[in-house]
Amino acid sequence: MQTISWDDFTKVELRVGRVLSAEVFLEARKPAYMLQVDFGEEIGLRKSSAQITHLYKPEELVGKLVVAVVNFPKKQIGPLMSECLVTGFHNDKGEVALCVPDKPVPLGTKLL
Repeated sequence: MQTISWDDFTKVELRVGRVLSAEVFLEARKPAYMLQVDFGEEIGLRKSSAQITHLYKPEELVGKLVVAVVNFPKKQIGPLMSECLVTGFHNDKGEVALCVPDKPVPLGTKLL
């Protein structure tokens, strides 16, 4: 494991957002959803592709708080321009479980 400095860590903008919409991303190579996430007034709305179809249905995602990296460069994924990276963890089957706050926090709050 590589060691990083505190300054390296603080460069990563991990922020809390709320999923406003989730749709099946038919054009994706691997099963995925297209998400629209609200990060509050300062950051606004961002789109993302998320390979979380094994553990979540689109309707379960709407309204859910998620943690995402919001300062990566935009990335073209098929017809979608991804504007953030929603974070998660692989379980023992390789399925992605979302990284989420366990209590309500304001949209756009930075992970410490």
